[in-house]
Amino acid sequence: MLPALYVVATPLGNLEDITFRAVNVLKGVDFVLCEDTRRTRILFERYNITTRMVSFYEHNERSKTPWVIQSIVDGKRIALVSDGGTPCVSDPGYYLVRECVERKIRVIPVPGPSAVLSALVMAGFPTDRFVFEGFLPKRGNKRRKRLESIAGEGRTVVVYESPHRLLRLFEDLKNYLSCNRRVAVCREMTKVYEEVVRGTLEDVEAHFKDRGVKGEVVVVIEGRGK
Repeated sequence: MLPALYVVATPLGNLEDITFRAVNVLKGVDFVLCEDTRRTRILFERYNITTRMVSFYEHNERSKTPWVIQSIVDGKRIALVSDGGTPCVSDPGYYLVRECVERKIRVIPVPGPSAVLSALVMAGFPTDRFVFEGFLPKRGNKRRKRLESIAGEGRTVVVYESPHRLLRLFEDLKNYLSCNRRVAVCREMTKVYEEVVRGTLEDVEAHFKDRGVKGEVVVVIEGRGK
């Protein structure tokens, strides 16, 4: 293995959704940057990975990046993982990767699970063209502009949302989209209680108002028709 930053995708939930290559890389690097070492330790124990873990998350990414870069320059092989899925996609890592690229340090992807793509293929909407919006701004003018953009978007839209803000998202979407616009809420993907609720915006909202929302969710929104 070359001195480099290895961006390693890890399971969303089901620990069997990891590639042979990912396990070998995680065993072979000098240390692993983890969004949450407690979550990563569960994966490591399952596959007998004993590599040193280093905490690397949103609030220390910028301060630790110079040390990580110098370590690679000194010949270290470093892996980056998030709590689940592919790092840098609404997870820590973008700043580090950008700094590595600017310094001509090799960045090697180790592909695997992705919440965006998993939700997209489960939703049943067109997949040939889509937009990933990540987490929407929580309030204010920035949120309004993003909602207006989604309302006029002809491509399928994928949005991340926390369970306790899902109903508020539906309320906001109804101010900009037709209540007949179809959505799919993909909940707890690859886990024991995996669920996909599909239907009009109004119907799906009613479902979660009645039953409540638990677990991690991804919302897929049908593009605007002609």
